Amino acid sequence: MSLDLLTYLFIGGSFALYIGIAIWARAGSTKEFYVAGGGVHPVANGMATAADWMSAASFISLAGIVSFVGRDGSAYLMGWTGGYVLLAMLLAPYLRKFGKFTVPDFVGDRYYSNTARTIAVVCTIVISFTYVAGQMRGVGIVFSRYLHVDINTGVVIGMAIVFFYAVLGGMKGITYTQVAQYCVLILAFTVPAFFLSAQVTGHFLPQTGLGATLGNGQSVLATLDQLSTDLGFKAYTEGSKSTVDMFFFTIALMAGTAGLPHVIVRFFTVPRVKDARTSAGWALIFIAILYTSIPGVAGFGRVNLIQTVNGADNTGTAYESMPSWFKNWENSGLIGWVDHNGDGKVQYAAGNAFEGGKPNFIEGTGEHGERMVSNPNTAPVAVNGAPFANEVYVDRDIMVLANPEIANLPNWVIALVAAGAVAAALSTAAGLLLVISTSISHDLMKKTINPNITDKQELMYARLAAVVAICVAGYFGINPPGFVAQVVALAFGLACASVFPVIVMGIFSKRMNTQGAITGMVVGLVVTMAYIIYFKFMGGSADQWIFGISPEGFGTVGMLLNFATAYTVAAMTPEPPEDIQHIVEDIRIPRGAGTAHAH
Repeated sequence: MSLDLLTYLFIGGSFALYIGIAIWARAGSTKEFYVAGGGVHPVANGMATAADWMSAASFISLAGIVSFVGRDGSAYLMGWTGGYVLLAMLLAPYLRKFGKFTVPDFVGDRYYSNTARTIAVVCTIVISFTYVAGQMRGVGIVFSRYLHVDINTGVVIGMAIVFFYAVLGGMKGITYTQVAQYCVLILAFTVPAFFLSAQVTGHFLPQTGLGATLGNGQSVLATLDQLSTDLGFKAYTEGSKSTVDMFFFTIALMAGTAGLPHVIVRFFTVPRVKDARTSAGWALIFIAILYTSIPGVAGFGRVNLIQTVNGADNTGTAYESMPSWFKNWENSGLIGWVDHNGDGKVQYAAGNAFEGGKPNFIEGTGEHGERMVSNPNTAPVAVNGAPFANEVYVDRDIMVLANPEIANLPNWVIALVAAGAVAAALSTAAGLLLVISTSISHDLMKKTINPNITDKQELMYARLAAVVAICVAGYFGINPPGFVAQVVALAFGLACASVFPVIVMGIFSKRMNTQGAITGMVVGLVVTMAYIIYFKFMGGSADQWIFGISPEGFGTVGMLLNFATAYTVAAMTPEPPEDIQHIVEDIRIPRGAGTAHAH
């Protein structure tokens, strides 16, 4: 069966499954729309949480990041999985016992302030839209490669699918759809990983393959180090980030993960408080299956890339003899080649051949008849037939998507990867869109603007907000801002510096009051945004970083400032009302932990 037919079958079949589940699990009340009626089994909720978190970034991009940056990529693995440990221990059971639908709902009631609620809504919406733009674009890219449609058409198809199960089913539809999506994406990631590990190392498990000995008598990591240094790259196991920056970046990812609203809301969907902790544990196990495979997939993919593109002798491979996967993926713009020196060979080495997915080099003749190559961003360079560093452009996202073709795996495996990539993007997009719609309908309309609306009216507002959010997300997918990749750091910085501290203090500090919480949120938010905007968008240089902390890691500083400001202001202002202090005590003690109490 052809690859195209298999891809249509796999993706079409998965879509039919998702829509069928959405129709079966259609929400009939606000409780079902917001928290799936609060009756989801912990194991199912763990799967849904894993699918909610493991977005297109985790499925498509993370292995590519680790593959190209080596040791520094471990911060993502430690931060994103460590965040779930924080979530399971510090937040999930207590938030479930508090019994509210959303993070802004908790903030508004705990700090007895609609101002605090509104600030939390703003944070939630900004964080969610930052993520969802990338997810919709990811859907478009996958469709453009595998279904042979343009990216914009792919985004529209993704919008239609999400509309069905997010608007109709709400959290109930999304939860059971995400269980199916987890099964699809985890199979799509691990099956090629098993094949790849066995092919490169002889070890079936990718988790153990990195330490395996290859035919050259060296381990995979030692081989990668040698291949990298021979081609002018840094050794794979040698990072460029300082220890201080690695520490702050990892903490920002951990606290940011634990503070992401679309992840936290999943723990309101289980029946009992202890189920919240149990489902967090299951989520960590389900996530670990993929995340522990990533270092192996990244390493094997980089070895394969270097050896098939550049040749084991490091002198390049003739373009005519390049494997078919290279030529197939050139059309997608994720890999490309410019013959700088005119020798007909593909040289891959340190340095950028050209920017973007298509060559933008201009060829010409110099004063003495020599061949010249120039880039709009560089001066012309004479090549004269001599080796000219790097001739290959490689997008990091190619590592997972192209791995099955690089390794000559069967067509059904390639089709499965396509279905998994779409499932990863759609599952997270749906969770984020639901968070946006509930923040608007429940926290703004019901709790702030018009408390007298009925349950039916609130559900209508939630569905309308979801429709608007899908349209906005689709617009960003079709017309992505040029800084989509950069604002991922902003999303984690926002969650780490604003949402995470205010929840932790709300649970563990009876003394924390409205004034402290609001001031802390604003300070953490403003300082983190200012730092990231200056260094990401206003031309600030790395030698100006405070204590050598990168913009990606500065959310940790914002978090510390949030805590310090909040406690200082709280100490100088009146204590919270007595009933609020009793609530804080009540949600922390084990007594009555079998059921959740709404206050």
